[in-house]
Amino acid sequence: MSDILDRLDAALADRRHADSESSYVASLHHKGLNKILEKVGEEAVETVLAAKDVDSGDSATQQALIAETADLWFHSLVMLSHLGLDHRQVLDELARRFGVSGHDEKAARQHGQD
Repeated sequence: MSDILDRLDAALADRRHADSESSYVASLHHKGLNKILEKVGEEAVETVLAAKDVDSGDSATQQALIAETADLWFHSLVMLSHLGLDHRQVLDELARRFGVSGHDEKAARQHGQD
């Protein structure tokens, strides 16, 4: 499954410096980090709202949640790319956390902030 992330990463890198008139990704990069963060926030809210609608259980609301989650992930990848980071770093962090209690991991992060 990480193959799609690798392909998307390559496409994002390729489009980053494309013409901002013809590439949505290039236009986001051209507008800067604040615009990208605005889009991440917007997509996060839309994902939450779509998730609240899934309680009805029909396939249309489930598909809407999938689509909004895809938008959120996409814009998160654009954000990482803009900051010179990579989706593999996120996957590595998830792998590091795998098998660790969520409570323990959160406590370790909070302890490190002291």
